[in-house]
Amino acid sequence: MSSNSLVLLACLAVAVVLLLGLVNMMRGGSANVSQKLMRLRVLLQFLAIILIMGVVWWRSA
Repeated sequence: MSSNSLVLLACLAVAVVLLLGLVNMMRGGSANVSQKLMRLRVLLQFLAIILIMGVVWWRSA
């Protein structure tokens, strides 16, 4: 799997979790589920940023 694919996959994972959280909030779902989804989104964003920085560093070396 190429680094471009990994970065794309990480960004898509963040977007999917974000949309799931927003849909849950808009439908009046459980605040607990919404909170867990937003925490997962933050974790996935952190991992995506680390991955992107790693790819940039690896390509510049």
